[in-house]
Amino acid sequence: MHGAAASDAVAAGLASPLAGGPAAFSLARLLPGGAVVPVAAVPPRWRPVLNRIAAPRPWAGLAGRPAIMGILNVTPDSFSDGGNHADPAHAIEAGLALAAEGADLVDVGGESTRPGARAAPPDEERARVVPVVRALAAQGVAVSVDTRNAATMAAALDAGARIVNDVSALSHDPAAAALVAARGCPVVLMHMRGQPDSMAKLDQYGDVAAEVAGELALRVAAAEAAGVRREAIAIDPGIGFAKGLDANLDLLARLGALLGLGLPLVIGVSRKSFIGRISGEAAPRQRLPGSLAAGLAACLAGAAVLRVHDVAATRQALQVWQAIMR
Repeated sequence: MHGAAASDAVAAGLASPLAGGPAAFSLARLLPGGAVVPVAAVPPRWRPVLNRIAAPRPWAGLAGRPAIMGILNVTPDSFSDGGNHADPAHAIEAGLALAAEGADLVDVGGESTRPGARAAPPDEERARVVPVVRALAAQGVAVSVDTRNAATMAAALDAGARIVNDVSALSHDPAAAALVAARGCPVVLMHMRGQPDSMAKLDQYGDVAAEVAGELALRVAAAEAAGVRREAIAIDPGIGFAKGLDANLDLLARLGALLGLGLPLVIGVSRKSFIGRISGEAAPRQRLPGSLAAGLAACLAGAAVLRVHDVAATRQALQVWQAIMR
């Protein structure tokens, strides 16, 4: 429920806000076992989980509304825009345009992690990323760096990046977690199994929402053990990473299972292949309507950040969605 109905139900004790609102929920499924109970009847031992699901989750100074992370791939082989921004000057111009369109963050990546992609040498990745990060940060743009490599993280942070976005959840490079802890920067831990060139073989799940939540909880625990502050962590369920069509849809429909970790959700559905599978649209650039639909559904389920290619369209969609949800 949402809007006035949600507010009234929360005030009456019949519902709890979802990640601080504007949506609310009146029923909860208790796992394991699967019993569904009204929120007012949730047993005391489950109350801490209920409170984590209900609580607002500020992160990286982006509290208050779903934020937009604009995608800037400075790679030759990304699935949707590979090669478009290989020239640094062009990439900088594109990053400034994303910020002007309303991106709260510009996420700069120098290595494609699409299914089947081969790893880029870290020195090559740094050469692609650092000049762009430095120029955007100098213009006051909030920048995150999309990388699995500690050396690239360090170089990008030195150049002015504020956030690390790691598709391996700090598992790829043994030095990454200690680096993020030492720098004290916000970090996105994404769920993925295997490597980009092998993950398609690892997409078997019994209960995808429960398994992704459990595997992310282990990565969060590992990051905290390395000294990363919990309040610096956001999580990303990794839509399309080691997940087929049914797993992607089930996961998006049950994002509440991840909210029990009490951490902000970053959701990346923009132009992804599952949208093409559903719509029959083969060209990634023609998947904007499906991307907006999936992104708004994720916001209704409590997403804190949407990672998107089409910033202006997403900003407009969010503005209308928020006006309706009040």
